[in-house]
Amino acid sequence: MRFAGSHGRTLLVLGACALLLAGCTSSHVGDSPAAGEGALTGEVTVFAAASLASAFDEIAAQFEQAHPGVDVRPISYDGSSILATQIVEGAPADVFASADEDTMATVVDAGLAAEPSLFATNTLVIAVPAGNPAGIESLAGLSDASTRTVLCAPEVPCGRATRALLEDQGVRVTPASSEQNVTAVLTKVAAGEADGGLVYATDVAGRDDVEVIVPEGAEDVVNRYPIAALADAADPDVAAAFVAFVLGADGRAVLADRGFGAS
Repeated sequence: MRFAGSHGRTLLVLGACALLLAGCTSSHVGDSPAAGEGALTGEVTVFAAASLASAFDEIAAQFEQAHPGVDVRPISYDGSSILATQIVEGAPADVFASADEDTMATVVDAGLAAEPSLFATNTLVIAVPAGNPAGIESLAGLSDASTRTVLCAPEVPCGRATRALLEDQGVRVTPASSEQNVTAVLTKVAAGEADGGLVYATDVAGRDDVEVIVPEGAEDVVNRYPIAALADAADPDVAAAFVAFVLGADGRAVLADRGFGAS
């Protein structure tokens, strides 16, 4: 077909522009993160030690932002030994983060977890209610017969660390109650239901309803936190990605902000 004069040239130019625009549009289809091939999708169920609650809530939010196609289901927080027992008994979980290596070993030895990686450390402090009404100044103060002391149960990681610290310092304490996770200990202290208790340093960071005493020898009793993707994870790629995020720069920054030490 022939086009005469300036009108024909105008039509030719408009037609070429239309072809260019069409080419540009088609070249960008599918380039957005939501549509990109290989984008991570699915969901992940995480079991984590109670002392990790604040940090892991933030890590989960950042992980979802980094992977819009992934949903981190509400994280199950409790004493590590309780969670380990649930996993061994068949609870559906994809990732397990424990407050100590011994508890993680029960899951690994059962053939339910890949090789774990250490990602954080923690130490114990004495927590007392604001104002310290019982006047506790050291571990010895927790052993006074008139003191209502709350400790973690011996079978959970904070309980094992507590026992090691007290034994190292030659202090014997008969607790008013033994709790299944460190959060329960801190809750009773903050509410004034106990005069004092041993909790992790990270648990009291930024709180004004309790006061903190760093006991002698605390630096020698260090809890090391391992994390692992579970062998029966519903989506192994998503589970592995969550573990990698915790171990990466963003995850470690969140943990450091919450007071955890480097592994």
